[in-house]
Amino acid sequence: MTEHSLHLDGPEATAAAGAALAAVLRPGDVVALSGDLGAGKTCFARGLLHALGFAGEVPSPSFPIVIPYAPPELGLPLWHVDLYRIDDPEEIEELGLEEARADSALLIEWPERMGPRLWPDALRLTIDRDGPDARRLTWAAPAPWEGRWPPRT
Repeated sequence: MTEHSLHLDGPEATAAAGAALAAVLRPGDVVALSGDLGAGKTCFARGLLHALGFAGEVPSPSFPIVIPYAPPELGLPLWHVDLYRIDDPEEIEELGLEEARADSALLIEWPERMGPRLWPDALRLTIDRDGPDARRLTWAAPAPWEGRWPPRT
């Protein structure tokens, strides 16, 4: 897998990148979203969820760990997962992510907490600071994502 990157000039561009992902997301997809605290992961997730039709406030799932969304509030079922508070990868099995993936897309923040349990076909995105408000979105797209990410404009 080749790594690629895109400069995001502010929160609006970060949310727009999330919205672009929404256009190609399918049930069964896994998106692994990495980045330091405050990097813009929730901003990206907000753009994705709003583009899928969610009209409400998008909270970070840091404390509940998993926030499931489903039609009619979204166009497709999606689990927004935040593994920041997971210390032992064994705890992840209890979350039911494998079962959820059967008919939902998964957006997983802090996917490195999964260790080798992260699916090899996951789209791996990383958001890093690239200036005071700017970010750099870097990705590695495995074969199932070829032709879907990045979206052709």
